[in-house]
Amino acid sequence: MDETVDAQGTAIGVGTLLALGLFAYGRYINETVLGLDAASLAIGAFGATFAAVSLLHGAYGRRDFAIAHGVAALGLFLVAPASSGEQTLGGYLLLVAGGAYIAVVTIRTRNADREVAG
Repeated sequence: MDETVDAQGTAIGVGTLLALGLFAYGRYINETVLGLDAASLAIGAFGATFAAVSLLHGAYGRRDFAIAHGVAALGLFLVAPASSGEQTLGGYLLLVAGGAYIAVVTIRTRNADREVAG
């Protein structure tokens, strides 16, 4: 029997839970974790999740998705410690650019799969 593991789904799940945990900790328990802003750590954890998914896509040969996830990760890494409006705007633009590419390609791929199956 051939067993496959959805490594992308697992990475996203673990990263999202970590980010939500850090955010909840910062919101309800203490604003800092070891002296660092919990909300910034949550954004950084989500950025690390995008970076991990980027590496997974690169390992499986989907360089376009790897680059798109990497761009989104870079955007989150810029937003997390942002101290200026320009840095925040630049991070958001990178996040939107990477996310838009991922969304468009995913929708096109699903539609093409439906046409082949139907």
